Amino acid sequence: MNRTDRLLAIVLELQGKGRQRAEDLAATFETSKRTIYRDIQALGQAGVPLMSTPGRGYSLMAGYFLPPLSFSTDEATMLLLGSGVIREHFDAQYRAAAESASRKILGVLPEKLRAEVQALQESIHFVESGVQAKTQEQLKLQHLRRAILQRTRVRFRYHRRQGAPAEPEPDEREADPYALVHVGDAWYLTAYCHLRQGIRHFRLDRMDDLALLTATFTRPVDFSVSQAYAENDRFTLVVRALFAAEVARWVREAPSFFTVSMEDTSGGLLVTLQMRHERDVLQWLLSWGRSVRVLEPASLQRLIAEEARAIAQAYQSPED
Repeated sequence: MNRTDRLLAIVLELQGKGRQRAEDLAATFETSKRTIYRDIQALGQAGVPLMSTPGRGYSLMAGYFLPPLSFSTDEATMLLLGSGVIREHFDAQYRAAAESASRKILGVLPEKLRAEVQALQESIHFVESGVQAKTQEQLKLQHLRRAILQRTRVRFRYHRRQGAPAEPEPDEREADPYALVHVGDAWYLTAYCHLRQGIRHFRLDRMDDLALLTATFTRPVDFSVSQAYAENDRFTLVVRALFAAEVARWVREAPSFFTVSMEDTSGGLLVTLQMRHERDVLQWLLSWGRSVRVLEPASLQRLIAEEARAIAQAYQSPED
């Protein structure tokens, strides 16, 4: 944090928390007390009305406020919760920025509204799992964010799920990264793939040995993330599956990424999906066991039947 940002942050900290000692401010901004003393002196010279009480610290003169932001309780809560999500999903640089933004938002709220927002914050939490996987993902996010900003080509090995049940070797790809998208519980990189000569979407947890290259690129001026997903002409395979009525609620609760529509019928819940390959949705369909029946295409019906026979065979005893 540079000095200008820190001076503003100190004012917001005093406005939001009231009286603060030099050692408290030093701990908050990870600097020395000597630096805080110099910052307080600079703020006083700039006309900020500060009061100092020996042994108790610094405070702002009553009635001094920065220009107010007009937030409702819900608006401020959403902004602060959003900064909490950023802290969980991004690397240290963005976590620090999110924490700084939270302090600024809290600092400009009236005292009564601030108390309401903080009470709601304590009542709403996001629980993350998989610490090791999360750390690896954050490192990839950090590298890819830099590659997107600097327009730098990347290279990585990619594990595909379509085709054979297990690919013998992952593909090596070089791609121009355009955007990062968080879908469901996973991050995806939208990029121009030089192997496939087109826009592709890569799931981060399927990428290994990510490296930034020296080659640079120019992103198309008309590129749009939403359009790239909406106009993905590879999602041409249409699947229709009928789920038993007793599991319809749970299917709605945990739909497949490839779900296009759901319709209640007399026979159960009719789900329409659109994808590239049958195997993109195979595991999801198999997880519902006998509660689902694929209506089309016939190729997927045969694939599920083959998987079911293989599963049954795996559980047969030697005597059978």
